[in-house]
Amino acid sequence: MSAFLKKVVRNRALLIMILPGTIWFLVFAYLPMFGTVLAFKDFRISRDGFFASVMNSEWVGFKNFEYLFSTNDAYIITRNTILYNLAFILLGLVISVTFAILLSELVNKKMAKVYQTGMFLPHFLSWVIISYFAFTFLSMDKGVLNQIITFFGGEKISWYSESKYWPFILIFVGIWKGVGYNSVIYLASITGIDKSYYEAAVIDGATKWKQIRYITIPLLKPLMIILTILAIGGIFRSDFGLFYQLPKDSGALYPVTNVIDTFVYRGLMNMGDVGMSTAAGLYQSLVGLVLILIANYIVRKLERDHAIF
Repeated sequence: MSAFLKKVVRNRALLIMILPGTIWFLVFAYLPMFGTVLAFKDFRISRDGFFASVMNSEWVGFKNFEYLFSTNDAYIITRNTILYNLAFILLGLVISVTFAILLSELVNKKMAKVYQTGMFLPHFLSWVIISYFAFTFLSMDKGVLNQIITFFGGEKISWYSESKYWPFILIFVGIWKGVGYNSVIYLASITGIDKSYYEAAVIDGATKWKQIRYITIPLLKPLMIILTILAIGGIFRSDFGLFYQLPKDSGALYPVTNVIDTFVYRGLMNMGDVGMSTAAGLYQSLVGLVLILIANYIVRKLERDHAIF
């Protein structure tokens, strides 16, 4: 038996554990990469089947990319996508680390688990459900917020027609949904910190704030950098449900809710332009790869041990 087969047999339990994840990546991440050829073709479906349609479609070069960036909305969707993701990355990092530290410092661990579960719950809710929760607050007629406003003598606000409020609503709801999941990651890292560091700090007279500042945060720094680099790689991608379901696809809100993902979806549904949507996905992936490489290069120059590769 070869050395390779011996390693496979010896590690068969671990290999079986990672098999479902491997199959998922092959089916949903790697096999679809062959479809990127559609970004350079004028795809037309035919009766001969999908693969025959791909082969028989006309090559158009970079015309699909030109259409994506020649529209009047190109600047708006790019601006919205980048700015929202920057807000999610920066605010999400600060808030997630803060909540993780607060949970780790709670003396009553049973209550800490209750709080942790409550924070983690929104992560499992779909955007459709959350959009209806939001509607109960923002409805023009019976919304909770409008009832509070009118109770204090104010005038009702048509939330789904006033675009100026939605940058704050989207950022708040997006962070609310993801902060629990992210804080659990940082909390797990805090739990793994050697307690002798804190014991030595207490002997030296360090306050709780100094323990957090000089022990917890520095030891969390590598994880914070890695997760930030990975998040930067997705800065040209948006949470489709957040920007499509939450605003109820209101046309009046497009200037502040339209991002690359929703723009591509609407283009695909209205015009059936598969080539343009594939070009947008390929563009997002390539830009994400470049941004990860750049961010990792900068980190490697500053803190070599904290870089991903």
